[in-house]
Formats: sequence, C-alpha cells, structure tokens
Amino acid sequence: MRDDRGVTDNKVASMRDAIAQLVRDGDSVAIEGFTHLISFAAGHEIIRQGRRDLTLCRLTPDLVYDQMIAAGVASKLVFSWLGNPGVGSLHAIRRWAEATPRKLELEEYSHFGMVCRYTAGAMNLPFFPLRSYEDTDLPKANPLIKPIKSPYSDDELYAVPALKPDVTIIHAQRADAAGDTQVWGLLGCQKEAAFAADRVIVVVEELVDESVIRADPNRTILPGLVVDAVVVEPFGAHPSYAQGYYDRDNAFYLEWDKVSREEDSLQAWIDEWVRGVASRGEYLDKLGKERLMGLRPTPAPSGSVDYGEYH
Repeated sequence: MRDDRGVTDNKVASMRDAIAQLVRDGDSVAIEGFTHLISFAAGHEIIRQGRRDLTLCRLTPDLVYDQMIAAGVASKLVFSWLGNPGVGSLHAIRRWAEATPRKLELEEYSHFGMVCRYTAGAMNLPFFPLRSYEDTDLPKANPLIKPIKSPYSDDELYAVPALKPDVTIIHAQRADAAGDTQVWGLLGCQKEAAFAADRVIVVVEELVDESVIRADPNRTILPGLVVDAVVVEPFGAHPSYAQGYYDRDNAFYLEWDKVSREEDSLQAWIDEWVRGVASRGEYLDKLGKERLMGLRPTPAPSGSVDYGEYH
C-alpha cells in the first residue's frame, strides 16, 4: 500500500501499543478465528491493560474468552456456541453467567446467525435474513432475532441485526507492513468480522515483504486499507494452532479444565501467566522451548501455482 507520494504505509506496532491505542473501555471486541488462529496474545494484553466493560463477540467463545471474562474485562458476551472444545464447559463464563446478581449478560445466536450478523455489518446493511431459526427456541431466548415476511413471497423468514464491532482482532499466518493479510487452512469469518469493524488489529506469525503477498494473491483475505495495526507475535495463537506453524496444544485444554474449575486456582493462573509476564515473549519463555518445539508440524507442502505474467 502506498500513498500519493509513493511512500509505503507501515502499520507495524507492538502488541502493547496496538491494544493501548485501539481497544477502549466499553468497546465491542471480536477476536475471531475458527479452531485455529485465535489470538490469545491479544486477549492477554487486553487483560494486562485492565480494560473494562467490554462486549466480547465470537462464534465460538473458548478458552481465550473464559480467561478474559475471569479477569473482569467484559460485561457482555455475544456468541453462538461456547465450551472448552473436546473437553467440556467453560467454568469461568458459567460462574459469571449463573451468579446472583448476574455478572455477565449473554446474547446467543446460531453459528450461521453470527456469520450473517458480521456479513450485514460488512455490507453496511441493517440486518440479514435467514431461514434457519424456524422451529427453534432461539427467537424466544433472544428477542433480537425477529420474524419477517419476505417482500417477494408468503415465506416467513427471520432477521438478525448487523454486528459492527468497535474492534476486530484476528490472527493470521503472515502480512506485509501495510496490513495486506494472508491466511490458509480452516477459515472462519475473520474477513467479514474485519470488514464490519471500525478498527482492526492483525496479529501475525511473520511479517513479509509486499512482493510475497503479491506473488500469491489468492491467500489474501484482508487488504491493508481496512487494517489499523499489524502486530508480529510468533506463537501468538497458542494454545490454539496456526496451520503450518504449530499444532494445537491439546494438553493445555485439558489443563485448563482443571485450573478453571475453582475460582482461586483460575485467578492464580491469570496472575502468574498473564499479569505476571510483561509480554508474549515472556509467556513463551515460561512455557519453555521444549514444549513449543513439540508443537511444530512436519512439512506438508501443497505444491505451487504459476500465475503467469502479462506483458
């Protein structure tokens, strides 16, 4: 990305600076990424900086939001499924939601409903129609899911309101300094959530030259024009995974189930592993090189494509 003078727009920032400048108390924040590329590094920095009264949005709240809610950063959760994947409940979220008086407001949709909400936000539409709430109880549980009549037939549909986060944070394999961002592997709704947001932080495993991005344009899910900050944070998605860089740390998910069952042990973990370290680098040093290297995948190249060059 270059301005009218031909100068490259460098958006690279530290995680501390990106969160300090772009995430504010009371914001709606979406940390998206489906099973992999979940920015735990950003979530931890939000905890360290003591943000409060956030509305956290995500298709699948898992450990990162359990940790953030336990740390007291959020007052509301907008979601479509929550749990510790393959293990069980999210104990912190459950305690907060079941507290008397309730400490956490919940707003629930289906997976597709959340995708439609982001899509409407990205398209600057007020709502998005869908069929999939017919014969379900979700419209009863969530009055924001409203029945509507089709203007072209007698069909009754449902509408969900647009979701426009104040901030969307995504993790990706790589980006250039201008924010042009590339992802491969399992995709979620990172693109829609980013285009719907007012401010966007991209956290990457590595920073690459613009020529690398241009050489493989089909992997680019975000153009730099929608990105406000690029943070280089290797292993920033741990304990989730980054396709091609490191595998999911399954042991961590099992460990979290034990840690989070009791409030005292959970708060002790946050004090030690989040507030007790100054940066992601210190967190990784604490985990240890042996554990991290044990997550490295074996190479599985997919081949190459010759895009050709026109003259």
